[in-house]
Amino acid sequence: MVVKKIQYPDVIYPDVAFIAGVDEVGRGPLVGDVVTAAVILDPNKPIAGLADSKKLSEKKLASLFEQINDNALAVSIGRASPAEIDELNILHATMLAMQRAVQGLTITPEFVFIDGNRCPSLAMPSEAIVKGDSRVAEISAASIIAKVTRDREMVELDKRYPNYGFAQHKGYPTKAHFAALEAHGVIAEYRQSFKPVKAILALTSK
Repeated sequence: MVVKKIQYPDVIYPDVAFIAGVDEVGRGPLVGDVVTAAVILDPNKPIAGLADSKKLSEKKLASLFEQINDNALAVSIGRASPAEIDELNILHATMLAMQRAVQGLTITPEFVFIDGNRCPSLAMPSEAIVKGDSRVAEISAASIIAKVTRDREMVELDKRYPNYGFAQHKGYPTKAHFAALEAHGVIAEYRQSFKPVKAILALTSK
């Protein structure tokens, strides 16, 4: 199948039919999975408004999330659990989650663009693009899928543990989150190797 590819002025696209973009969300939070997404867009169904997910409103994110799922050729989620993050460290757990996202695609990509400055080990050629979520449409789409997926999971976690404020801070280390963690303690979904969580565990074990 021959398809037209969207060209970006500072990114050279390889001459292949199926290109995936991969991005992650959740390296910084104290709680929950690190979530990655891999997306192969359909050049014949362009999606307007793709951008770095951090720069989009909740309403716009929700709209683009639906459009990507409806129009992309393939979408896949990968993740690494808090236990895997504790065992491997956050960088290696993120690489593992990216591998899982690519492996989960229903179409095998011929080339993969990765957001950031390093690529996981993959079965096909790949390239890391710094700030790729604002430079490569496929990565932008992946960042939106990953962010909406993880944010919704934090809202669900908030329903189970309403005292922690997960729906607001999404697990990131804010003052309100620290206060809740100190007041209510460490639940199973926390990353125990992360310093603030480690500190609370040390206090409670005395």
